[in-house]
Amino acid sequence: QVQLVESGGGLVQPGGSLRLSCAASESIFTAGTVGWYRRAPGKQRELVVGITSGGFMNYADFVEGRFTIFRDNDKNTMYLQMNSLKPEDTAVYYCNARGIGKSGPYDYWGQGTQVTVSS
Repeated sequence: QVQLVESGGGLVQPGGSLRLSCAASESIFTAGTVGWYRRAPGKQRELVVGITSGGFMNYADFVEGRFTIFRDNDKNTMYLQMNSLKPEDTAVYYCNARGIGKSGPYDYWGQGTQVTVSS
C-alpha cells in the first residue's frame, strides 16, 4: 500500500500563492495517472489537474492558468503551485495516484490538506 501525504495548505489572502506537496512512500508518480483534486464545503470532489505517465496534463477550466503541477521523481513528490488564489479556491486538496500495477489496479489518495483563501 503506497502512502500519500499532502502538506503545504494554509490560510492565504486573495491573490496570494501556495505550493502543495504530495510525498509518496515509494515511486508512484511516473506511472499511471496522478493529479490533484479538491472538495469545497458542500460540494463534490472535483479534479483540479491530472497528468498521465506520458506527460499529458488536464487542467480544470477554473484553473485559468493559475496552477501548475510538477513532479520531482527523485524525491517521490508531486507539487501543485497555486498562484492568484481566489476565495472560491477554498477547499481540501487531495493528491491521487491511480493505474495498473503488478498486483492489479490501484487508486491511492492522500488525507488532504486544507486551503483557505480569505482576507
